[in-house]
Amino acid sequence: MAIELPLHGGQLRQIAKSFGIPDESLLDFSANINPAGPPIGVYAELRKALDDPSVLTTYPELKETSLRNALAAYVGIEPENIAVANGFVSLLDAALRALSVRQCRLPVPAFIEYRRTLMNASVEINPAGLNPESGFQYDIEFLLQGSHDVILLANPQNPTGILHDRKTILEFTRRAAERGITVFLDEAFVDYCSEASLVGDVERHPNLVVFRSVTKFFGMPGLRVAYAVSSVNTIARIQEQIAPWSITTLASRAAAVALADKDYICQTLELNEQRKSWLDHELQKLSLHVEPSSANFVLFRLPSGIDERTFWKRMIEEHHIVLRLCRDYEALPEGYLRAAVRSDSENHKLVEALQQTLMS
Repeated sequence: MAIELPLHGGQLRQIAKSFGIPDESLLDFSANINPAGPPIGVYAELRKALDDPSVLTTYPELKETSLRNALAAYVGIEPENIAVANGFVSLLDAALRALSVRQCRLPVPAFIEYRRTLMNASVEINPAGLNPESGFQYDIEFLLQGSHDVILLANPQNPTGILHDRKTILEFTRRAAERGITVFLDEAFVDYCSEASLVGDVERHPNLVVFRSVTKFFGMPGLRVAYAVSSVNTIARIQEQIAPWSITTLASRAAAVALADKDYICQTLELNEQRKSWLDHELQKLSLHVEPSSANFVLFRLPSGIDERTFWKRMIEEHHIVLRLCRDYEALPEGYLRAAVRSDSENHKLVEALQQTLMS
């Protein structure tokens, strides 16, 4: 029976059904979610909210003032520079319509929803292949060539995890402004390396729109909260394109509590760095090529001659471990798989399963 490949990570029910395996027995390394789950205060806040009947019988805040204030405190900007929506795709779509984008320069490989959202918005796509031999680095001169009015970048990148320093991206943004080009910058994973974020530079660079997420770092994919940061004028235009009440009251209150938990943030950063370093080292010992990630996942390439789809299936069938198969990433060479950074014990299980599968 042919296996339908999932479009995204975290699709355990689909995979379990395809392989005839109970979904609770699968160990998911395909979704890049904090293995700690949400901060403990989030659970208490949700229980408290549900004890108040008005939470469900009253509309959410129309302007999301409380949530935007919490986000502003978290990233150190003004609430007027922030727009919120139910996930990144909604924000990207709103920004494309607000700025009447006609053509987008898209470095690839990249998050597959970029292309899908651009196509749905009838935006012409001008792809630019990134070179694995040069570490998937952005080439400023190459990306500026053409007649596009927007360039869509990610820092750190997805699926590679490659991080560019903020000076490089700022110089890129300045050069783009000289050509009348807007820079869309996806910082979905920058919480793991916040010193690289450009959210504090949006007023000085009005051609910059930064997208952030509360989902991955704070372990809350079931509560869809994303936000865009830009100049006050641009945010006002984007906000006009977002449907009212796009964030539920429960999601808003949970996100505000999570953003304020400094102990959780510090512990997440420390544990992720330790675990990622260990995982990098162990994967390299297995003769796997590992890209230098600054996020909470690692992209690695199997040895020549090993089919990544067959390997991916064997990991599920023989070890009940789900990796992210990367065949659907445009312009990414064959042989790549991606693994999230999980708990110490789970990471050990992954390495043991990889070793056994590579040797058999």
